[in-house]
Amino acid sequence: MIVVTGATGNIGRPLTRALAEAGQQVTAVSRHAAAVPDGVRHVTADLADPAGLEPALAGAKALFLLLSGDLHAPGAGTADLIRAAESAGVHRVVLLSTQGVSTRPSGPTRVAMRALEDVLRESGLEWAILRPGGFASNALWWAESIRERGVVAAPFGDIGVPVIDPADIAEVAAACLLDGQHTGEVYELTGPEVITPRGQTDAIAAALGSPVSFHDLTRDEAKAAMSQAMPAELAEDTLTILGAPTPAELRISPDVERVLGRAPRSFADWAARHVDAFR
Repeated sequence: MIVVTGATGNIGRPLTRALAEAGQQVTAVSRHAAAVPDGVRHVTADLADPAGLEPALAGAKALFLLLSGDLHAPGAGTADLIRAAESAGVHRVVLLSTQGVSTRPSGPTRVAMRALEDVLRESGLEWAILRPGGFASNALWWAESIRERGVVAAPFGDIGVPVIDPADIAEVAAACLLDGQHTGEVYELTGPEVITPRGQTDAIAAALGSPVSFHDLTRDEAKAAMSQAMPAELAEDTLTILGAPTPAELRISPDVERVLGRAPRSFADWAARHVDAFR
């Protein structure tokens, strides 16, 4: 059995589906009740309480570990999740980390994630670590304003990064969970091109077949909006990357193609597949 945490999100949902379609027994874990594919077991658990994960881990051979934003802070106790997996007899853990662990290691949320990576490395379990950059699905933050006003409001309109389609992250995660050849690997996951918020706006407009305008937010305006959905510290870290990406954060990684044998999907592809969210 394979346990998928964050199973109702942009990565966990396609990962759960892919594993089920591959004939695997899957337990989907989320904080709230949710619909899951036929044949998939669902368990409600909050990873802030590692003991609550124990029923989901019973009989599991592998675990995909995805932490919600509030668990990226120092002192969140996430190391106990690795220990709970060990105690339950799990053999393999695939951890969703973040690119910032290597590109901005001194940020508080990055320090906490690196500490969790180190716990996993030292655990004796088989492991793989995924370090994605920015997600294409972050554009869903703009869905309401596009539907209601035909506007994208975002900071740093002309500064881009190579955002990654969460479906690609899910496929890489599935490969790592199913195949031991990925044990001990750290994969940096990016999209195939650097794209700015204005460029993303144009791609969404093309998918819609109707114009969408772009409005530049100040950094303070953006932080206030983002802090409604994530810890202010994480919002600050994210804005620092978006506003002044380093050369390492602009690099197009070959790792998606190394694992999947194909290039990563473009933002335009993501927008076309999710266009209904913006109608």
